[in-house]
Amino acid sequence: MSPLLIFLLVLLVVSGCGMIVFILLHSGKGTGVSDMIASSMSGSQSGTGIVEKNLDRITIVCAVVFFVVLVILMFVYPTGTIQG
Repeated sequence: MSPLLIFLLVLLVVSGCGMIVFILLHSGKGTGVSDMIASSMSGSQSGTGIVEKNLDRITIVCAVVFFVVLVILMFVYPTGTIQG
């Protein structure tokens, strides 16, 4: 395996895991269990907007990195060309 392939695969896994974590960190918008948990953990709403904006930005960056790395892997290593 080439160093480029290893780097791209590590970047793909890290950005994918980051997306999962940051999506799960977003607060729920409904009246379900996530709102019940979020309301019990945070007493005040001050600063929530800034945190949500930062979570949105980080999630978008992870998604863009994931998509770009996926496209690069698709073109650099087409199906059946990676030798283990």
